[in-house]
Amino acid sequence: MASDNLRGSLWMMASMAGFAAEDGFLKLAAAQMPLGQVLACEGLLGLLWFSAAALRAGSPPLPRAALSRTMAIRSAFEVAGRLFYALAVALTPISTASAILQATPLVVVPVAAMLFGEKVGLFRAALIVTGFLAVLLILRPGLSGFSALSFLALAGMLGFAGRDLATRAAPPALSNAQLGVAGFAVLAFCGFGMLSVTGRVTWPNAQGLGLMAGASLFGIAGYGALTQAMRTGQVSAVTPFRYTRIVFALGVGMLVFGERPDALTLTGSALIVACGLILLLHRPQR
Repeated sequence: MASDNLRGSLWMMASMAGFAAEDGFLKLAAAQMPLGQVLACEGLLGLLWFSAAALRAGSPPLPRAALSRTMAIRSAFEVAGRLFYALAVALTPISTASAILQATPLVVVPVAAMLFGEKVGLFRAALIVTGFLAVLLILRPGLSGFSALSFLALAGMLGFAGRDLATRAAPPALSNAQLGVAGFAVLAFCGFGMLSVTGRVTWPNAQGLGLMAGASLFGIAGYGALTQAMRTGQVSAVTPFRYTRIVFALGVGMLVFGERPDALTLTGSALIVACGLILLLHRPQR
Protein backbone atom coordinates (compact mmCIF):
# COMPACT_ATOMS: atom_id res chain seq x y z
CA MET A 1 0.00 0.00 0.00
CA ALA A 2 2.89 2.38 0.71
CA SER A 3 4.15 2.10 -2.87
CA ASP A 4 0.59 2.60 -4.18
CA ASN A 5 0.29 5.75 -2.08
CA LEU A 6 3.60 7.02 -3.45
CA ARG A 7 2.55 6.44 -7.06
CA GLY A 8 -0.86 7.96 -6.43
CA SER A 9 0.72 11.04 -4.85
CA LEU A 10 3.04 11.54 -7.81
CA TRP A 11 0.12 11.18 -10.21
CA MET A 12 -1.80 13.78 -8.19
CA MET A 13 1.09 16.28 -8.34
CA ALA A 14 1.39 15.76 -12.11
CA SER A 15 -2.34 16.31 -12.41
CA MET A 16 -2.20 19.57 -10.45
CA ALA A 17 0.61 20.89 -12.66
CA GLY A 18 -1.46 20.08 -15.74
CA PHE A 19 -4.59 21.74 -14.38
CA ALA A 20 -2.69 24.89 -13.38
CA ALA A 21 -1.39 25.20 -16.94
CA GLU A 22 -4.90 24.52 -18.27
CA ASP A 23 -6.27 27.34 -16.10
CA GLY A 24 -3.76 29.77 -17.57
CA PHE A 25 -4.64 28.87 -21.17
CA LEU A 26 -8.37 28.93 -20.36
CA LYS A 27 -8.18 32.40 -18.80
CA LEU A 28 -6.29 33.76 -21.80
CA ALA A 29 -8.67 32.10 -24.27
CA ALA A 30 -11.77 33.36 -22.40
CA ALA A 31 -10.48 36.93 -22.85
CA GLN A 32 -10.79 36.50 -26.62
CA MET A 33 -13.93 34.39 -27.04
CA PRO A 34 -16.95 33.22 -25.01
CA LEU A 35 -16.08 30.88 -22.13
CA GLY A 36 -18.77 28.44 -23.25
CA GLN A 37 -17.12 28.15 -26.64
CA VAL A 38 -13.75 27.39 -25.05
CA LEU A 39 -15.25 24.72 -22.77
CA ALA A 40 -17.24 23.14 -25.62
CA CYS A 41 -14.17 22.88 -27.85
CA GLU A 42 -12.01 21.49 -25.03
CA GLY A 43 -14.74 19.00 -24.14
CA LEU A 44 -15.05 17.75 -27.73
CA LEU A 45 -11.28 17.39 -28.14
CA GLY A 46 -10.99 15.51 -24.84
CA LEU A 47 -13.95 13.32 -25.79
CA LEU A 48 -12.26 12.38 -29.08
CA TRP A 49 -8.91 11.73 -27.37
CA PHE A 50 -10.24 9.41 -24.67
CA SER A 51 -12.63 7.69 -27.11
CA ALA A 52 -9.66 6.88 -29.34
CA ALA A 53 -7.71 5.64 -26.31
CA ALA A 54 -10.57 3.34 -25.32
CA LEU A 55 -10.91 1.99 -28.87
CA ARG A 56 -7.15 1.35 -29.08
CA ALA A 57 -7.47 -0.75 -25.93
CA GLY A 58 -10.28 -2.73 -27.55
CA SER A 59 -13.01 -1.26 -25.31
CA PRO A 60 -16.16 0.69 -26.20
CA PRO A 61 -15.91 4.40 -25.28
CA LEU A 62 -19.28 4.34 -23.49
CA PRO A 63 -20.01 0.89 -22.00
CA ARG A 64 -23.11 -0.08 -20.06
CA ALA A 65 -21.27 0.45 -16.76
CA ALA A 66 -20.94 4.15 -17.63
CA LEU A 67 -24.72 4.46 -17.26
CA SER A 68 -24.72 3.30 -13.64
CA ARG A 69 -26.13 5.31 -10.74
CA THR A 70 -22.61 6.05 -9.43
CA MET A 71 -21.57 7.47 -12.81
CA ALA A 72 -24.73 9.59 -12.96
CA ILE A 73 -23.84 11.07 -9.57
CA ARG A 74 -20.25 11.58 -10.74
CA SER A 75 -21.47 13.41 -13.85
CA ALA A 76 -23.72 15.70 -11.81
CA PHE A 77 -20.84 16.69 -9.54
CA GLU A 78 -18.60 17.10 -12.59
CA VAL A 79 -21.05 19.57 -14.13
CA ALA A 80 -21.00 21.69 -10.98
CA GLY A 81 -17.23 21.53 -10.61
CA ARG A 82 -16.41 22.28 -14.24
CA LEU A 83 -18.96 25.06 -14.68
CA PHE A 84 -18.39 27.03 -11.50
CA TYR A 85 -14.62 26.67 -11.40
CA ALA A 86 -14.26 27.70 -15.06
CA LEU A 87 -16.26 30.83 -14.28
CA ALA A 88 -14.05 31.49 -11.24
CA VAL A 89 -10.86 31.17 -13.33
CA ALA A 90 -12.25 33.51 -15.99
CA LEU A 91 -13.54 36.16 -13.57
CA THR A 92 -11.09 36.08 -10.61
CA PRO A 93 -7.30 35.80 -10.16
CA ILE A 94 -6.01 32.29 -10.78
CA SER A 95 -4.17 32.28 -7.46
CA THR A 96 -7.37 33.07 -5.54
CA ALA A 97 -9.49 30.47 -7.34
CA SER A 98 -6.79 27.83 -6.91
CA ALA A 99 -6.41 28.62 -3.22
CA ILE A 100 -10.11 28.06 -2.57
CA LEU A 101 -9.95 24.81 -4.52
CA GLN A 102 -7.35 23.51 -2.07
CA ALA A 103 -10.10 23.06 0.51
CA THR A 104 -11.09 19.90 -1.39
CA PRO A 105 -9.21 17.51 0.97
CA LEU A 106 -11.22 18.80 3.93
CA VAL A 107 -14.31 17.49 2.15
CA VAL A 108 -12.89 14.40 0.45
CA VAL A 109 -10.84 12.87 3.27
CA PRO A 110 -13.53 12.81 6.02
CA VAL A 111 -16.21 11.62 3.61
CA ALA A 112 -13.86 8.93 2.25
CA ALA A 113 -13.24 7.79 5.81
CA MET A 114 -16.98 7.37 6.31
CA LEU A 115 -17.78 5.81 2.92
CA PHE A 116 -14.73 3.62 2.33
CA GLY A 117 -13.64 2.90 5.90
CA GLU A 118 -10.17 4.42 5.43
CA LYS A 119 -8.21 5.33 8.55
CA VAL A 120 -6.91 8.89 8.43
CA GLY A 121 -4.96 9.03 11.69
CA LEU A 122 -4.30 12.05 13.88
CA PHE A 123 -0.91 12.86 12.35
CA ARG A 124 -2.19 12.81 8.77
CA ALA A 125 -5.29 14.77 9.77
CA ALA A 126 -3.11 17.39 11.48
CA LEU A 127 -1.02 17.79 8.33
CA ILE A 128 -4.16 18.15 6.19
CA VAL A 129 -5.53 20.85 8.49
CA THR A 130 -2.15 22.60 8.56
CA GLY A 131 -2.09 22.63 4.77
CA PHE A 132 -5.56 24.12 4.69
CA LEU A 133 -4.58 26.79 7.23
CA ALA A 134 -1.70 27.63 4.91
CA VAL A 135 -4.26 28.07 2.11
CA LEU A 136 -6.19 30.48 4.35
CA LEU A 137 -2.95 32.35 4.95
CA ILE A 138 -2.75 32.87 1.20
CA LEU A 139 -6.45 33.65 0.77
CA ARG A 140 -7.02 35.75 3.92
CA PRO A 141 -10.85 35.45 3.81
CA GLY A 142 -12.74 38.48 4.99
CA LEU A 143 -10.03 40.87 3.84
CA SER A 144 -9.51 42.65 0.53
CA GLY A 145 -8.36 39.48 -1.22
CA PHE A 146 -11.82 37.90 -0.93
CA SER A 147 -14.79 38.83 -3.13
CA ALA A 148 -18.30 37.52 -3.73
CA LEU A 149 -17.11 36.01 -7.01
CA SER A 150 -14.87 33.70 -4.97
CA PHE A 151 -18.00 31.74 -4.09
CA LEU A 152 -17.90 30.48 -7.68
CA ALA A 153 -14.64 28.72 -6.82
CA LEU A 154 -16.21 27.41 -3.60
CA ALA A 155 -19.09 25.86 -5.55
CA GLY A 156 -16.59 24.40 -8.02
CA MET A 157 -14.55 22.94 -5.16
CA LEU A 158 -17.60 21.11 -3.76
CA GLY A 159 -18.39 19.78 -7.22
CA PHE A 160 -14.86 18.45 -7.72
CA ALA A 161 -14.84 16.89 -4.24
CA GLY A 162 -17.97 14.93 -5.10
CA ARG A 163 -16.50 14.00 -8.48
CA ASP A 164 -13.32 12.64 -6.88
CA LEU A 165 -15.26 10.54 -4.37
CA ALA A 166 -17.50 9.16 -7.10
CA THR A 167 -14.41 8.36 -9.19
CA ARG A 168 -13.13 6.22 -6.34
CA ALA A 169 -16.49 4.45 -6.15
CA ALA A 170 -16.84 4.06 -9.94
CA PRO A 171 -17.26 0.51 -11.27
CA PRO A 172 -13.80 -1.13 -11.48
CA ALA A 173 -14.71 -2.40 -14.96
CA LEU A 174 -14.46 1.16 -16.30
CA SER A 175 -11.00 2.02 -17.59
CA ASN A 176 -9.37 5.42 -17.10
CA ALA A 177 -10.02 6.17 -20.78
CA GLN A 178 -13.74 5.43 -20.37
CA LEU A 179 -13.88 7.69 -17.31
CA GLY A 180 -12.19 10.36 -19.43
CA VAL A 181 -14.88 9.99 -22.08
CA ALA A 182 -17.57 10.54 -19.45
CA GLY A 183 -15.75 13.53 -17.94
CA PHE A 184 -15.11 15.41 -21.18
CA ALA A 185 -18.61 14.68 -22.45
CA VAL A 186 -19.82 16.55 -19.37
CA LEU A 187 -17.39 19.41 -20.11
CA ALA A 188 -18.74 19.70 -23.67
CA PHE A 189 -22.28 19.65 -22.27
CA CYS A 190 -21.39 22.54 -19.92
CA GLY A 191 -19.88 24.53 -22.78
CA PHE A 192 -22.84 24.11 -25.10
CA GLY A 193 -25.18 24.87 -22.21
CA MET A 194 -23.42 28.18 -21.60
CA LEU A 195 -23.53 28.99 -25.32
CA SER A 196 -27.26 28.34 -25.40
CA VAL A 197 -27.61 31.11 -22.82
CA THR A 198 -25.09 33.61 -24.22
CA GLY A 199 -25.95 32.87 -27.84
CA ARG A 200 -22.63 34.17 -29.17
CA VAL A 201 -19.87 32.31 -31.00
CA THR A 202 -16.63 33.95 -32.14
CA TRP A 203 -14.47 32.53 -34.91
CA PRO A 204 -11.02 32.27 -33.30
CA ASN A 205 -7.85 33.59 -34.89
CA ALA A 206 -4.57 31.64 -34.91
CA GLN A 207 -3.72 32.76 -31.38
CA GLY A 208 -7.16 31.78 -30.10
CA LEU A 209 -6.86 28.35 -31.67
CA GLY A 210 -3.48 27.91 -30.03
CA LEU A 211 -4.86 28.89 -26.63
CA MET A 212 -7.76 26.46 -26.92
CA ALA A 213 -5.37 23.72 -28.04
CA GLY A 214 -3.13 24.43 -25.04
CA ALA A 215 -6.06 24.32 -22.62
CA SER A 216 -7.22 21.05 -24.16
CA LEU A 217 -3.77 19.43 -24.12
CA PHE A 218 -3.07 20.22 -20.46
CA GLY A 219 -6.67 19.52 -19.48
CA ILE A 220 -6.52 16.05 -21.03
CA ALA A 221 -3.16 15.32 -19.39
CA GLY A 222 -4.31 16.62 -16.00
CA TYR A 223 -7.58 14.69 -16.13
CA GLY A 224 -5.87 11.44 -17.04
CA ALA A 225 -3.37 11.85 -14.21
CA LEU A 226 -6.13 12.75 -11.72
CA THR A 227 -8.17 9.67 -12.60
CA GLN A 228 -5.09 7.50 -12.18
CA ALA A 229 -4.30 9.15 -8.84
CA MET A 230 -7.78 8.63 -7.40
CA ARG A 231 -7.68 4.95 -8.35
CA THR A 232 -4.20 4.33 -6.91
CA GLY A 233 -3.55 4.16 -3.17
CA GLN A 234 -5.74 5.48 -0.38
CA VAL A 235 -7.87 8.57 -0.95
CA SER A 236 -6.71 10.03 2.39
CA ALA A 237 -3.06 9.67 1.31
CA VAL A 238 -3.41 10.88 -2.28
CA THR A 239 -5.94 13.72 -2.01
CA PRO A 240 -3.81 16.05 0.19
CA PHE A 241 -1.40 16.48 -2.71
CA ARG A 242 -4.02 18.67 -4.31
CA TYR A 243 -2.37 21.38 -2.19
CA THR A 244 0.48 21.52 -4.70
CA ARG A 245 -1.86 23.11 -7.22
CA ILE A 246 -1.59 26.46 -5.49
CA VAL A 247 2.18 26.40 -5.94
CA PHE A 248 1.83 25.72 -9.67
CA ALA A 249 -0.93 28.33 -9.92
CA LEU A 250 1.30 30.94 -8.27
CA GLY A 251 3.94 30.19 -10.87
CA VAL A 252 1.45 30.64 -13.72
CA GLY A 253 0.13 33.84 -12.15
CA MET A 254 3.61 35.33 -11.81
CA LEU A 255 4.98 34.29 -15.21
CA VAL A 256 1.89 34.81 -17.37
CA PHE A 257 -0.33 37.37 -15.63
CA GLY A 258 2.26 39.44 -13.77
CA GLU A 259 0.94 38.60 -10.29
CA ARG A 260 3.38 39.32 -7.48
CA PRO A 261 2.71 37.21 -4.35
CA ASP A 262 3.44 38.89 -1.02
CA ALA A 263 5.26 37.45 2.00
CA LEU A 264 2.15 35.77 3.45
CA THR A 265 1.40 34.09 0.13
CA LEU A 266 4.95 32.77 -0.16
CA THR A 267 4.88 31.58 3.46
CA GLY A 268 1.62 29.73 2.91
CA SER A 269 2.97 28.11 -0.25
CA ALA A 270 6.09 26.94 1.61
CA LEU A 271 3.89 25.38 4.33
CA ILE A 272 1.83 23.59 1.70
CA VAL A 273 4.94 22.11 0.10
CA ALA A 274 6.30 21.08 3.52
CA CYS A 275 3.05 19.34 4.49
CA GLY A 276 3.00 17.52 1.16
CA LEU A 277 6.57 16.29 1.53
CA ILE A 278 5.95 15.07 5.09
CA LEU A 279 2.81 13.25 3.94
CA LEU A 280 4.81 11.66 1.15
CA LEU A 281 7.55 10.40 3.49
CA HIS A 282 5.38 9.50 6.48
CA ARG A 283 4.66 5.83 7.06
CA PRO A 284 1.65 5.17 9.33
CA GLN A 285 2.24 2.95 12.36
CA ARG A 286 0.87 -0.56 11.99
